[in-house]
Amino acid sequence: MTETRWTGSSTPYIESGKGDAWGKEAAERGRSGTQRILSAGEEPAPLAVASALGLLAGTAVVVRQRLILLDGQPIELAYSYWPTEVAAGSALAGTGRIRGGAVSLLADLGYHPDTVDEDVQTRPPTRAEAEALQLADNSEWVLTLTRTIATPDSRPYEVSVMVSPGRIGRLHYSMKVD
Repeated sequence: MTETRWTGSSTPYIESGKGDAWGKEAAERGRSGTQRILSAGEEPAPLAVASALGLLAGTAVVVRQRLILLDGQPIELAYSYWPTEVAAGSALAGTGRIRGGAVSLLADLGYHPDTVDEDVQTRPPTRAEAEALQLADNSEWVLTLTRTIATPDSRPYEVSVMVSPGRIGRLHYSMKVD
């Protein structure tokens, strides 16, 4: 993700039974991809997340915040949000690693992706983002990818917001959900 020739795909990140998709993607390039869970639990949904999930503003959701690392260096802040009826009381609400990953746990809970909408934009970082991503200063913009996943009956059950330094280079998307 920090090289101009690195082209990633979102598909492995929404398929269950794939395990640590980030670790595998980095390893395929001779790199080390890891993540650190920074926090997890219930909190009021940000307005855009509530809207994407079809909830009222401020409705409690389960959120997991992770710092994604490449060769030990922070390259992304990732926030995953789920309605409480999906994730409350599950491992998604805790800070421990999830065996098989969140996607596999969601599949075990009956949530399978049908539609995936992604929105990419750039903006200045917040102070916390600049610090976590070790940006030189707030003049370096970040790239955000917001992914909303819905079930075959069109119920959104996950919103993920990923924040990366704008210098990551290129994003490429190709998805087919069966």
